[in-house]
Amino acid sequence: MKKNSFKIRKLILFFSLLYAGWGFSQQQVWNPDNGDGTFTNPLLWGDWPDPDVIRVGDDFYMVSTSMHYVPGCPILHSRDLVNWEMVGYAVERYDEDPRYDLQGGSLYLNGSWAATMRYRDGKFYVGFCTPYGWGREKGNFSMCIADRPEGPWERVVFPEYMYDPGLLFDDDGRVYVVHGQGTLYVTELAKDARSVLGEPRKIWSGGFKNAYELGGGFGMEGAHAYKINGKYYITCPAGGTEGWQICLRSDHIYGPYEHRLIMNDSLSYPPNGLHQGGMVQLKNGDWWFVIMQDRGPIGRVPCLVPVTWKDGWPMLGDDGKDVVTYPKPDTGKRSRILSPATSDEFNGRKLGLQWQWNHNPDPTRWSLAERKGYMRLKAAKADVLKNARNTLTQRVQGPLSQGTVEMDFSALKEGNVAGFGVFEFPYAYIAVVRHEGKNRLVMCIDDVEQEAVEDIPGDKVWIRARTTDRDFVASFFYSLDGVHFHKLGSDLRMGLGLPWTANRFALFNYSKTDEGIDGIADFNWFRFTNK
Repeated sequence: MKKNSFKIRKLILFFSLLYAGWGFSQQQVWNPDNGDGTFTNPLLWGDWPDPDVIRVGDDFYMVSTSMHYVPGCPILHSRDLVNWEMVGYAVERYDEDPRYDLQGGSLYLNGSWAATMRYRDGKFYVGFCTPYGWGREKGNFSMCIADRPEGPWERVVFPEYMYDPGLLFDDDGRVYVVHGQGTLYVTELAKDARSVLGEPRKIWSGGFKNAYELGGGFGMEGAHAYKINGKYYITCPAGGTEGWQICLRSDHIYGPYEHRLIMNDSLSYPPNGLHQGGMVQLKNGDWWFVIMQDRGPIGRVPCLVPVTWKDGWPMLGDDGKDVVTYPKPDTGKRSRILSPATSDEFNGRKLGLQWQWNHNPDPTRWSLAERKGYMRLKAAKADVLKNARNTLTQRVQGPLSQGTVEMDFSALKEGNVAGFGVFEFPYAYIAVVRHEGKNRLVMCIDDVEQEAVEDIPGDKVWIRARTTDRDFVASFFYSLDGVHFHKLGSDLRMGLGLPWTANRFALFNYSKTDEGIDGIADFNWFRFTNK
């Protein structure tokens, strides 16, 4: 009875806030499905870079890069190629270096790069590269294998480094990875895809008709490999984030290859910037291409374009140009209209799939069970937010997005900094700081205080962050009653100090003092809207 009463009280509070003008509306996010048999790109207006896509029966699966965020390699599912929902992750955590635990340093921008996904004989395969540092010259390669896209996944870490890999299972049972930047290689794997058989063989190095097609020094990368009607096809972006798509074609996996420009929207204004992605065939024989587009600090968003075969080449969009709105793919199936960006009441036993941690979390310092209906974060020692364990994030969305949290700060300890904000480099937040027995409410940009409210009363605070793709601005607000919100501090001009990752909403609690270790911040809910 007590449990039911607790839930009823939460519902009453929710509706009372709604009708009191608190400003929370029914959760809405960007929806590409126009409901009239057409769709408008992007598929997801958030950061889902380097997409690759496969079909298994009537089901489509897409994987994306996530770098240092954990769990890694998010996997989405669709039945119509337009509406997508999260189903799992290929990587639970990274155990190969203590810096993934923020011990002895950090590994921002490491983790998973340029994931490739394939299916064979009842098993799913996700491969990705992990560079050391920000370079492309050295690192390692991982192969993740599962019976179901939801997992569990087994991860095999190779000592070999294969940059931006594209996995191919050939008709004869042989397995290859196409990889590289500028110069492309093919490496053969063992038939179980768990080890390398031989040395990489170079298959392509330049050879374009002119520097324009080469992209002014940005050579081909992000390879995706296919065997279609007896020929080998390799699709690659070139020219950087405002570049184009190249296709290589050969009768043999090791070449020689000819090439064709299959999409170029870089001359439009503003440049369309359709870049890296993967191709998939429908049951009816049609082909479609999921390809990302750079939207600055909001992220690299996945778009969907049709493929038309012309003289044996897969031309993307409308003869190599994008028209943004297209008829939906003829899959014969319909998907639920959902979004991977979601509110969370923190009532479940497991963390929602929309959430990822900044680096590996410390499982002893967060809980959904210790206080039912709350995300509890216990403080660990850190000097600044970017070095703090257990920062919980999810993507901001375009064109507008707003996240709001209710936080109970009654169990903070001396030196604790707990709050909510927008995380990238630079980052900004509103937090409660426990200092000399008092609770200060501060708004900071990169941990530099912009404005503060001294000695706030009570034990709860409501914090809101609002983002827009207009000049990529984030604004911050607080409330002491859950009804009336007040702007605090300066706007954040969202940036990309961490290249190739986008801005994220972030919940956190860390301590600048040893005395404050294990201080508690309890988050009652996170609510998302695009208004």
